[in-house]
Amino acid sequence: MENTATILVVDDEPMSVEMLISLLEGEYRVITAHSGQEALEIVSSVPVDLVLLDVLMPEMDGYEVFRAIRRLPAHKDTPVLYITALGEEECEYEGLELGAGDYIHKPFSPSLVRLRVKNHLIFHQQRAMLAARTAELERINRKLALEIAQRSIIQESNEQLIVELRESAAKVKTLRGLIPICAACKKIRDDKGYWNQIEAFLSKHTDLIFSHALCNECIQKLYPGFSEKQPKDADPEG
Repeated sequence: MENTATILVVDDEPMSVEMLISLLEGEYRVITAHSGQEALEIVSSVPVDLVLLDVLMPEMDGYEVFRAIRRLPAHKDTPVLYITALGEEECEYEGLELGAGDYIHKPFSPSLVRLRVKNHLIFHQQRAMLAARTAELERINRKLALEIAQRSIIQESNEQLIVELRESAAKVKTLRGLIPICAACKKIRDDKGYWNQIEAFLSKHTDLIFSHALCNECIQKLYPGFSEKQPKDADPEG
């Protein structure tokens, strides 16, 4: 009986309470309260699936109890059916306007009581399932939106990388073409007709960084006495 719904019957008339217990206890767990204050103490500490609430009670009437129940976070959606005598149309209108689900009239019709209780429990269960499903879909949508945003960032990064690779390929292609170089001074002529030092040309068209030194041959020419103590140029084949 773990899935049996719990119904709270709130009525100050013992005969009405006993009648409702006899109609419902075979299918549901029925707990009772004989005043509005007692009902509020119960719903504050016990999970309740549906409330049958008498309208006319001393001290706290059904409308006051209904408002107090709705202020409890755990019971802001719990279905409430008012209990009232036939002919109290004004009371019914006020209760429905407050948000009550329906009315059960005195004297009780056993079949109608059972049917209305059953229908409201099913409706509440389906609404809870729909709310849970909606929350799950919203969570999935948020996850998908985040994934789409991440993919967009990756795509933009890839597109930028492709642009940079194409630019680098274009530079390499330019350098792989025929480069005019002076046979005497070894300057290189760029595409605008200007002659540039080879270092300046390569620095402009590549990412090369130059450091300056003297090879052994130049050291011998510039510093004859010093070059005798230096090792010879390494053999390119070695």
